[in-house]
Amino acid sequence: MKGVFRFKQFSVDQTGCAMKINTDGALLGASAEANDPENILDIGTGTGVIALMLAQRFTSAIIDAVEIDEAAAQTAGRNFENSPFAKRLNISPLPVQEFFNKYPARKYDLIISNPPFHLNSLESPKAGKSLAKHIGVDFFEDLIAGVAKHLTNDGACWLILPLQAAELVNDIAGRNGLYLKKKIAIYSYEGSEPHREIVVFGFTEVSVEISKLVIYKAVNNYSEEYKQLLQPYFIAF
Repeated sequence: MKGVFRFKQFSVDQTGCAMKINTDGALLGASAEANDPENILDIGTGTGVIALMLAQRFTSAIIDAVEIDEAAAQTAGRNFENSPFAKRLNISPLPVQEFFNKYPARKYDLIISNPPFHLNSLESPKAGKSLAKHIGVDFFEDLIAGVAKHLTNDGACWLILPLQAAELVNDIAGRNGLYLKKKIAIYSYEGSEPHREIVVFGFTEVSVEISKLVIYKAVNNYSEEYKQLLQPYFIAF
């Protein structure tokens, strides 16, 4: 069927969803780790692909997904219903701030987000004071403040961001009592400049684990590390 992306254990219909399946989301969904999480929150779920990937891997977890765009939320809801994990997936068509206000007592072992942004959205790379285009700095302020209130003591927050936005979020996280635990630099090719970072935050101060991931070894030829990471999900691998 046109518009349907088939994975090994589920399918994702992208009809009516502006935020299509992309490499960022796939990398984040496949990379995120947690210690046997019972409750997971996916913020800005889009098609629902990250939530579905996490439902496949964490077979006992209950997953809440939040999506501000009503059409996308409907799409995600259909994808959840048509998956083998339907009983463990919930969709809320709300801004994340409203979701947090609606469920003030909920706590999550894993909070994950691939937020909407443009690479050139930072007006001032040095000061990092204004994110234009889709979202502003207030979004990240509200997001991280909410994460700090709804993350369990041993929980982790995983985000994928452009480098400048990651630096900004790291500062905001520090002001909310969260520490950077892990940083994964994402490269298109070996020797190129990194264009994304996966950053992981939690309440415990630890030595930051730094690593990198290269997507391609040549044009249209994925690296072995990328294929190994996505192998549990992508039919092509």
